[in-house]
Amino acid sequence: MSLSKVTKFFNRNEDSCLKILYLCNSQSLKEGVCIHSPIIKLGLQDNLFLNNNLLSLYAKCFGARQARYFFDEMPYRDVVSWTGILSAYVRNGDHDEALELFDSMVVSGHNPNQFTLSSVLRSCSALGQFDYGTRAHAYVIKFGFELNPLLCSALIDFYAKCDCSEESYSIFGDMDNGDTISWTTIISSLTQAQKWSLALKHYIDMINARVPPNEFTFVKLFAASCFLGMNYGKLLHAHLIMLGIRLSLILKTALIDMYSKFQMMDDAIKVSNQTPEYDVQLWTSVISGFTHVLKINEAIAALHEMKTFGFVPNNFTYSSILKACSTALSLELGKQIHSLVIMTGFEEDVCVGNALVDMYTKCSTLMEDALIVFRGITSPNVICWTSLIAGFAEHGFEQDSFECFVQMQAAGVRPNSFTLSATLRACSTVKSYTQTLKLHGYIMKTKSDCDIVVGNALVDAYAALGMVDDAWHVIRMMSHRDTITYTSLATRINQMGHHEMAQDVITHMNNDDIKMDGFSLASFLSASAALATLETGRQLHCYAFKSGLNSCISVLNALIDMYWKCGCASDAYRAFGEISDPDVVSWNGLISGLASNGYTSSAISAFEDMRLAGSKPDSVTLLFVLFACSRGGLVDMGLEYFQSMKEKYDVAPRLDHYVCLVDLLGRAGRLEDAMEVILNMPFKPHPLIYKTLLVACKLHKNLPLGEDMARKGIELDPSDQAFYLLLAKLYDDSGQSDLAMKTRRLMRERGLRTNPSQSWMELRNKVHTFIAGDRSHPQINEIQDKIESLITKFKHRGLHEDMEGSSYHSEKLALAFGLLNTPSNAPIRISKNKPICSECHDFIMLATKLVDREIIVRDGNRIHAFKKGECSCGGCY
Repeated sequence: MSLSKVTKFFNRNEDSCLKILYLCNSQSLKEGVCIHSPIIKLGLQDNLFLNNNLLSLYAKCFGARQARYFFDEMPYRDVVSWTGILSAYVRNGDHDEALELFDSMVVSGHNPNQFTLSSVLRSCSALGQFDYGTRAHAYVIKFGFELNPLLCSALIDFYAKCDCSEESYSIFGDMDNGDTISWTTIISSLTQAQKWSLALKHYIDMINARVPPNEFTFVKLFAASCFLGMNYGKLLHAHLIMLGIRLSLILKTALIDMYSKFQMMDDAIKVSNQTPEYDVQLWTSVISGFTHVLKINEAIAALHEMKTFGFVPNNFTYSSILKACSTALSLELGKQIHSLVIMTGFEEDVCVGNALVDMYTKCSTLMEDALIVFRGITSPNVICWTSLIAGFAEHGFEQDSFECFVQMQAAGVRPNSFTLSATLRACSTVKSYTQTLKLHGYIMKTKSDCDIVVGNALVDAYAALGMVDDAWHVIRMMSHRDTITYTSLATRINQMGHHEMAQDVITHMNNDDIKMDGFSLASFLSASAALATLETGRQLHCYAFKSGLNSCISVLNALIDMYWKCGCASDAYRAFGEISDPDVVSWNGLISGLASNGYTSSAISAFEDMRLAGSKPDSVTLLFVLFACSRGGLVDMGLEYFQSMKEKYDVAPRLDHYVCLVDLLGRAGRLEDAMEVILNMPFKPHPLIYKTLLVACKLHKNLPLGEDMARKGIELDPSDQAFYLLLAKLYDDSGQSDLAMKTRRLMRERGLRTNPSQSWMELRNKVHTFIAGDRSHPQINEIQDKIESLITKFKHRGLHEDMEGSSYHSEKLALAFGLLNTPSNAPIRISKNKPICSECHDFIMLATKLVDREIIVRDGNRIHAFKKGECSCGGCY
């Protein structure tokens, strides 16, 4: 055969092999690799063009590892060969090996092209390899690719993922004519940097530049609209329709996610039904949407429908359902989903494992279930450890939380901001100063203090320890603060009883230009309620209207409490009436307010209304009902409520309920029955219950039982001065002044001092405090003159003959101040830290016969509304 015929033969066969490879490459047909053997037999194994096509086919059909075997055996390689194998590793997610290959390519003397560098930049983006990425950028400039749209898009994405937004914008700005990909990339980088408004602005610029957006552009924009607001999402959806972009699966999934985030599941379902295409991701988005709005039945129905259509749920599907079980506290459903997880083999999956641990810690009363799941996870990640730490803390095993935190670090898992926050919450619960300092040291060492979540948790931990100055120091060191920062601080300060200090937090919020939300507003209203500062409370109510927070149930509940504690019954009723669906806290606020203000029958009636409305009473509700019966002298009704607590309302009586029962019987003079209750309690007596019966003994002048109660109470708590004082007063009332003096002397010998009786009232946003015998108030002379004037008028009218003008108790001082400084027709509101004494009660009652004013006194026990010589307590104080 002549040389020309041989050449034609090989050329013809080379062409045939090439056509077969092209066809198989275009359709990713595995059968195409069968051409490898004929190529060798025909002696074409040195043909670089054929080998590059064969390499591409191996990579597409068998992955990077098999392609690498072929690549290593290639006798000749060019930039196409290196780029082909490198891109195979990138597609497979083996970014480290891809970068190693690029280094080998450069060493071998081959110069990269734009496709090589694009793959390298993708790997740098995935790994966050900033230094390596800048080297790749240098190659882009060196080989003159700086204006290549493909590489510009890759560089924009790389710098965005390395948190270098300015570099991304600079590269985009230098492009002469950005295409759809580059515009979409810059929009994507902005959404990733959480610059939602700027992302939307770039979309508008993109439209103005007449660059057509694609489905991926809208996917990123819908993600941004979740943070910008529903109106933006709807406008983008309308624009999508107007541009005629086909509703692909990825676009449909993004739309469903957006509508689900705004709890608009009807619209989400409409979108899902617009095209027949479904996949696992879309079904998971639908299920996740239903769980987000707590429509558990609909989520389960969607899961069944998904399986009916032949789609197998993945780990994210099961995680979404389990998240719903955690939110709804549905342990039974969670266990059923757990069974499905085991059947489908996802029990070792980290994502599902995290959701299971979270579900069991929140739904189960036992931590064992969560621990079993945790131990079954092959490599628990930071989320799983955090769920376990938070679970221990929530179940009261704070020491286990701390140990778990140490074990997590020993396992090589670095805590994130949520881990540190959960561990700090455990410190707050047990008020552990040592653990808080240790964690603060770790946070400083790892530079985690710049995270606002960690900063807020630190503020709460120090405030829980009563270390308010340290909490303020943390706040000042934080780079930025939010509503949670100040709400947690104000709440803790309220719990310490420093309510004026809590209200001062408002000024700091305003200085930081931070708006109050429903929780912070409720906290500040709680401070106003505790102080009975009506003016401040009304100002906060006005803010609620202006800010639109007046419909928030936590705010309305706080308003109910505030108005009741300020003695404003009509305002409290109005706030309750504004709640469309009152919860148990709303009803408790109403019942408590009515009982405290002396409206006993109305309190009982409100309780029955609550039951008829279908709201289940809790232990607090029944405590307030018993309190109402006690204050109203409804002994039989109170006993009936107490006896039916467990069987009728499924509420086991606690110590507070027994104290209220003893108070109910004691006030009615049934002291022996009250003693019987104490003897038959299912737990050890507490000093409070002895103190309660001692008060009843003083009321009914039962000295023997009173002495017994005082002795038992002092044995349990010898530092409680109330036992000594009550016993001394009982001796005084029984005519045994010598024993009263001995009791008071014993108290002094033991180093116990009585807390001074304080009264205060608000005037023009300032709280004026009065203490018996204190002459520090600037108007003290006028105040004392006013008291003397009232006593003189009492005597002239024959209202009282034995009024002691020298006895200037704190409530008398506050009353005189109110009469001097408030308008003649305005009610006077006084708060007191201790129960009002009989002398002051009579004094104020007589004062209302002379002055046509309503005087409201809130003491340590209840609210007294004095008017025209009468009091709402009916003498039961």
